[in-house]
Amino acid sequence: MKKITKQTYLDWYENMLFWRKFEDKLAAVYIQQKVRGFLHLYNGQEAVLAGSLHAMEIGKDRMITAYRNHVQPIGMGVDPKRVMAELYGKSTGTSKGLGGSMHIFLKNINFMVVTVL
Repeated sequence: MKKITKQTYLDWYENMLFWRKFEDKLAAVYIQQKVRGFLHLYNGQEAVLAGSLHAMEIGKDRMITAYRNHVQPIGMGVDPKRVMAELYGKSTGTSKGLGGSMHIFLKNINFMVVTVL
């Protein structure tokens, strides 16, 4: 397991704060109906992701999730603008704007969302 240092804690805090602000922004644009479909926010679960990413070898290990999955790809190194573009339905998004909130898929980093309705 990777060593946990003071810098690790500072990095976790910085990442968790960014992820929270990203989700807060999503909530605001969802209310404005700029994001279509369902939107399940990750607020309050940031520490779970920080710890999971610390234990993972990104690109080798797989992350499979269901709902509340917007910040995981960001934590795995994906540009937040690409994730936001996906949620806006733009072709520059992670799934070319076709996946939306609940179907983000990134083969290059082994990130998959499985949604059962």
